Amino acid sequence: MNLASQSGEAGCSQLLFANFNQDNTVFNERFIIVTSLLSRSLAVGTKSGYKFFSLSSVDKLEQIYECTDTEDVCIVERLFSSSLVAIVSLKAPRKLKVCHFKKGTEICNYSYSNTILAVKLNRQRLIVCLEESLYIHNIRDMKVLHTIRETPPNPSGLCTLSISNDNCYLAYPGSATIGEVQVFDTVNLRAANMIPAHDSPLAALAFDASGTKLATASEKGTVIRVFSIPEGQKLFEFRRGVKRCVSICSLAFSMEGLYLSASSNTETVHIFKLETQREKPQEEPTTWTGYFGKVLMASTTYLPAHVTEMFTQGRAFATVRLPFSGHKNICALAIIQKIPRLLVAAADGYLYLYNLDPQEGGECTLMKQHKLDGSAEPANEILEQTAHDRPLVAQTYSAAVAKGYTEDQGAVGGAGLEDDMNTLHLDEENEQPPLILETD
Repeated sequence: MNLASQSGEAGCSQLLFANFNQDNTVFNERFIIVTSLLSRSLAVGTKSGYKFFSLSSVDKLEQIYECTDTEDVCIVERLFSSSLVAIVSLKAPRKLKVCHFKKGTEICNYSYSNTILAVKLNRQRLIVCLEESLYIHNIRDMKVLHTIRETPPNPSGLCTLSISNDNCYLAYPGSATIGEVQVFDTVNLRAANMIPAHDSPLAALAFDASGTKLATASEKGTVIRVFSIPEGQKLFEFRRGVKRCVSICSLAFSMEGLYLSASSNTETVHIFKLETQREKPQEEPTTWTGYFGKVLMASTTYLPAHVTEMFTQGRAFATVRLPFSGHKNICALAIIQKIPRLLVAAADGYLYLYNLDPQEGGECTLMKQHKLDGSAEPANEILEQTAHDRPLVAQTYSAAVAKGYTEDQGAVGGAGLEDDMNTLHLDEENEQPPLILETD
């Protein structure tokens, strides 16, 4: 959630950026924990620097790192729970810095021809999105592998990168006038598919954790669609609402891909359940309402397509009522303290945590809200309390001067470490991937 262009309108004037990292806990339909991955965290960029918070507990937003040496941080993206972080500042909006925040060292930096609008990372690739181009870096040595030039104007920097190693796809708008999605294979460096997802321009995109499903929403904001990747077959279609002036802010899958959340500039967040309806044997209706329903469904064959779709589109499994509307926000579905939660970080400067009932759905319960600056909020009731993760030791950011600049496909940059350039790895604590740096 980049607020740099609208920070004056935000409820928290210091907040410039907020985003959840890629880690989560895998759970099945009954929300029995299957596999525990590294902990979910929240990255926050402000006018005075950036911070990372642990999301392992509901009752406390625990700060695990703070940097105050880089001002006006408008993008800060952390690679899973590793020490690798990508940073962009408003003071140098065309420059990307890649750092090892635990060591307080700068790994490298790159300069681009235009303002950086978004940065996406997984364990193989780092993507830099400009308004009319995308740069694909190999995350192990930060070399530019490929440049996608002359993309349709994308002033919001809309794009999404799958976190899967097996299905390492990038999705971005294929048109500025209609809702086409371009899917690009970042491993084989070739276009995979063009999906005609919506009639209106795209507003939001999100991959599931496996990289086999892609959720899309348009600027119209009433319908959410889910497509198979790379085939592009429509799997699900959900109706978010009927309001015309709705801007979708965020789409997010749960880690196992069964639930999909959609937030907007309204006060309602919708959570959809991705399950295929099993066909039941046809039964003859025995009541007047039953006959009426059968006739109504039969009549959809003769109705206009857009009317017929309203009868077949899925509705929200659960909803959240936010205490605000009109603020940009970003949401995530996670398990915290063995309970499924919806997390919403908003431009009003707060993180909201809601409980999700995996069996019944319905309206979710607000359990806690925290200020995104980490300051304390009055205590309120939570379901359970557990010990917090031990915070990392904060270290200062190193402003090492970059060396060995080379020009490569429009991105200019090079390695920026000093004596330990060839020995820096991200696996001191089993972190992945190890970063291999090459110097002249």
